[in-house]
Amino acid sequence: MKFGIFDHLDRNALPMAQYYEERLKLVELYDRTGFHAYHVAEHHSTPLGMAPSPSVFLSAVAQRTRRLRFGPLVYILPLYHPLRVAEEVCMLDHMSNGRLQLGVGRGVSPFELGHFGVDAAEAPGLYFESFEVLIKALTQDVLNHEGQRFQFQNVPVVLRPLQQPHPPLWYGVGAPEGVDWCVANHVNAVVNGPLERVRAIVDRYAARWIEAGHAPKDMPFVGTTRHIVVAETDAQARQIAEPAYLQWYNSFMKLWLQHGSAPQLAMFPTHLAQAQQAGVALVGSPATVRELLAEQIERSRTNYMLCRFAFGTVTLNEAQQSVELFHREVMPSFTSDGA
Repeated sequence: MKFGIFDHLDRNALPMAQYYEERLKLVELYDRTGFHAYHVAEHHSTPLGMAPSPSVFLSAVAQRTRRLRFGPLVYILPLYHPLRVAEEVCMLDHMSNGRLQLGVGRGVSPFELGHFGVDAAEAPGLYFESFEVLIKALTQDVLNHEGQRFQFQNVPVVLRPLQQPHPPLWYGVGAPEGVDWCVANHVNAVVNGPLERVRAIVDRYAARWIEAGHAPKDMPFVGTTRHIVVAETDAQARQIAEPAYLQWYNSFMKLWLQHGSAPQLAMFPTHLAQAQQAGVALVGSPATVRELLAEQIERSRTNYMLCRFAFGTVTLNEAQQSVELFHREVMPSFTSDGA
């Protein structure tokens, strides 16, 4: 079992310079406490995401950490020129001495895509061709491609990633059928939502992986994300988590509500109590969180848990306390190396 971090970098009341600095201090703590990887969301024109250019923020992460793997979850490929993405990937991989994790996706919000003139109906086709070009640019010395949207002829590839043939790939899976592409491309998968959906995706991934002739021990990560607040007592943790979750939820839904819509495969409960009941928020003392986490792992059979310690109104001190308690009193029950 491995533990990682997922971070929307959703907006709070701090001045932005202080906001980024405090987040980087928290990332330094993730590095010291042995988390496997730090995954950053990409969002645009919404308080849900203050890292609209993941590469910029992650370049700072590369310099402030030593062991922690990191990467976007995900680069929204329909919003990029794939050759430019390949160059940024190579830079980050070398700047971090081979710690980059390469998350890719088509984008979950049609409104964010629309702000950049991308039709959501065309995003899947644009995504798959961009991904094809990206992999070529990361693995070949000369880029040639003749497609519907991109054409390249004898383009020299000067930068290559440190990790060969390319950094590990990650993808956000919304429905079980999305697993098949992940298996075919050896991609780590992350899914949001209740345990039933997580279990369905984990089971399908495992079955397809074996059908493809691979050994179960070599299966990539198939993980999920959970909001986590750990404090000395259950009451203290709830006091921190309730307003924090509500502010995060309002940021999460802001664009959707403005457009009179809602996400189909990434819907979250409105209030903390509902989120706890659904199993997407783990809040309490170390003993309580440890018990809840054990149930989550047993029922979902996931091999990777991405923790959301910083969200909404959670302060730096509160997040640091959560991380320290989780690392000291929760993680050792599930992993021998703490990572």
